[in-house]
Amino acid sequence: MPPGPYLVVGLARSGQAAARLLAGRGERVIGVDSAAPAGAAGLEGSGVEVILDGGGVERLEDVRCVVKSPGVPGDAPAIAAARERGISVIGELELSWRLLPNRFCAVTGTNGKTTVAELLGHIWRTAGQPVAVAGNVGTPLASLAGELAPEATVVCEASSFQLEDTDAFAPECGTLLNVAADHLDRHRTLDEYLAAKLRMFANQDEGDVCVYNGADPALAGIELGGRGRKVDFSARVGEFEFSLPGPHNADNAAAAAVAAEAMGIDRGPIARALGTFGGVPHRLERVAELDGVLYVNDSKATNVAAAVAALRSFDGGVRAILGGSLKGGGFAELAPAVAERCAACYLIGEAAERLERDLEPAWAAGVAHRRCDDLPEAVRAAAADATAGEVVLLAPACASFDSYRDFEERGEHFRELVGELRR
Repeated sequence: MPPGPYLVVGLARSGQAAARLLAGRGERVIGVDSAAPAGAAGLEGSGVEVILDGGGVERLEDVRCVVKSPGVPGDAPAIAAARERGISVIGELELSWRLLPNRFCAVTGTNGKTTVAELLGHIWRTAGQPVAVAGNVGTPLASLAGELAPEATVVCEASSFQLEDTDAFAPECGTLLNVAADHLDRHRTLDEYLAAKLRMFANQDEGDVCVYNGADPALAGIELGGRGRKVDFSARVGEFEFSLPGPHNADNAAAAAVAAEAMGIDRGPIARALGTFGGVPHRLERVAELDGVLYVNDSKATNVAAAVAALRSFDGGVRAILGGSLKGGGFAELAPAVAERCAACYLIGEAAERLERDLEPAWAAGVAHRRCDDLPEAVRAAAADATAGEVVLLAPACASFDSYRDFEERGEHFRELVGELRR
């Protein structure tokens, strides 16, 4: 570990967990946030000096290491100034990995990582093996330090925001599911985004395993890095029966099965787990069937590739609710799937105008569309138009921040709106 004192920049869920972890080890910790996240002020009770509504640059003289929360961009003033001064900057993922002696099975990718991480946890539990699933949008890794038995495996869902701040991170098994344009408002280019993902493998040695998708065009000709043994899970797609629909979930099943095999889990428990996995909320979640119309919540489809996968999970007759806040990039690659599978689209949020323009080929192919003021109007309109055998699908292809705190709040609102249709 780098020597303290420590400055934790960003006090949302991961930052709070990192600050508590360090303070619990007797370190001097200063926590700063430019806003006032829920629970941040309570860190003072754990021995953390808390500064809210501030940037933290003024406290760099007091620290020797900065811990950056994943939501904090690299050009944030305190981060940029720390690097200019030669102060060590690490992320919560790196910090937690250094302090956890457990084996790590890490998962990254543009889409599917939560599903695969939760599926891996289900595989371990089915096999009767100790496991903890953490990282990214779930349980912060830092909260596990000192809490796990040493024989437990940590299944770690890792985002590009977490991986870009790693230094020595080297999971015993790292899995890269897919790469498509996403978070370009943060990473600027696809190459930078991919480079962040590949940090997963950079420090692996010969005893580690690198599981990857050899069928992904974005990885064609790419040197994955590190010295881990390379295993292409795409060669195993279709080999495993999985409980969830859609071709993308066939990929997810193969990735999880291959990673579990690489970590020593027998094929029997793997097969049983694949057949009994119930899925993850907000990922092709079947909310209700009303008058023969199926309502599906895929609020986690926050980018084009995820929305395409959602649409292609159904044979046709889809009434898709699309839109939200923009993340950089357009929607032209969504048009073929819309043309193939959709009866109509209902466009919402700040992205509605761009969607209407980029999906013109689908409109020309006969797909109906309309602009709606918000999600409630879109749900009501889609429900009024839908006939038995069709699907009303929330697969926004956008982030939620123009109207909601996160994709979870958006998905929960969709569930509530569908529930109101029953009355």
